Amino acid sequence: MSPPAKKRKTTVTTTKKNKPKPMRPTPESSPILWLPDDLLLNCIARVSRLYYPTLSLVSKSFRSLVASPELYKVRSLLGRTESCLYVCVWCGSKYRWFTLCRKPDKTLTKEEDSSKKKSSGYVLARASIPTSSYAMFWSFVAVGSNIYNIDTSSAMDCSTTSTGPVSVSILDCRSHTWRKSCSIFQVKRKSFSTSALDGKIYVAGFCNDDGSYKNSVEVFHTKTQTCDPVPFPFGFENGRIYKQTLCINGKFHVVLLDRRVLAYDSEQGRWDEVLYPGMNQYMGWYSDSHCEIDSVLYSAADGAIRWYDTEGRMWRELMGLAGLPELPDSSRVRLADYGGKMAVFWEHKSLLDSLERRQPCQIWGKVEWFDHVLTSYHHDIVKVVAATL
Repeated sequence: MSPPAKKRKTTVTTTKKNKPKPMRPTPESSPILWLPDDLLLNCIARVSRLYYPTLSLVSKSFRSLVASPELYKVRSLLGRTESCLYVCVWCGSKYRWFTLCRKPDKTLTKEEDSSKKKSSGYVLARASIPTSSYAMFWSFVAVGSNIYNIDTSSAMDCSTTSTGPVSVSILDCRSHTWRKSCSIFQVKRKSFSTSALDGKIYVAGFCNDDGSYKNSVEVFHTKTQTCDPVPFPFGFENGRIYKQTLCINGKFHVVLLDRRVLAYDSEQGRWDEVLYPGMNQYMGWYSDSHCEIDSVLYSAADGAIRWYDTEGRMWRELMGLAGLPELPDSSRVRLADYGGKMAVFWEHKSLLDSLERRQPCQIWGKVEWFDHVLTSYHHDIVKVVAATL
């Protein structure tokens, strides 16, 4: 009797249908872009401008929105205007512009370095601003949403004459575009400084007039975009204006090479000598390590931050900054008024310091954040300036 035949095992194969992968929405297909332009504009206007560099990366339409004049009109109507920091940097072969912004939020895992959690979240982002042909710290000043640059290159060619046009370049910080002013200054100065007060830009310095040096002051009116037809009189010819000007107590001041300080009374049209002994002691001739905030002069020099007490007529150290790293030489430090707070930049680092006057002779600082904000190649910071947008 033969053994029973073995039954073959049969396997049934089934083919699984590949389910289509869900498509990720592209920025252009995002539902937020389906909103009416007016509503979208109203939403973006309520966002801090610190986030605009990131928003401009979302799509072309967002990039156009954050640069549109209509957006800044809405921000003004909503009371959302704010100070925006711009930094001009010399990068070895050209000038580049950066703006302070917030980094995009990232979800950190437990395994990630805890030091990353301590980051302030601020960084300098490259701004798409055309390169300036020539820039020095004393030639820049901000009024409203514009940054003004007095053409310093023409001033360098005035060895034989002081006459000739000196142009004004205007950076619109809303659209990041430059334009030339139709009005020009009439005097070329060998050395000068610019300061802004009540919508006017004062340009003060000395010029070479047929072999003799003379002081000269001209005014540019930002509302009308015009210069005064002639420089206004300067009654102190026995002292030379150099690169130190400031605006405190509602008046434009110049510091002469012989250390005297003069204040201009615009209502009376005259210059008055004021007794501020030692004011220029911590105002570098060749650096921008000082600034004025709420009519107080601050300076970073000799590893400390000080303020000038006009009542006590002396420099006093800013208190409350214990524990911060020592500041480098004043030639490498830049100060700026950032909406009533002090922005301090040096090398790759920056800090923001809020200020409080506790007693007539005491001003305290509180560091709100301190971080590395620029990680690019070798650079020199030329100017830090804040526009209002």
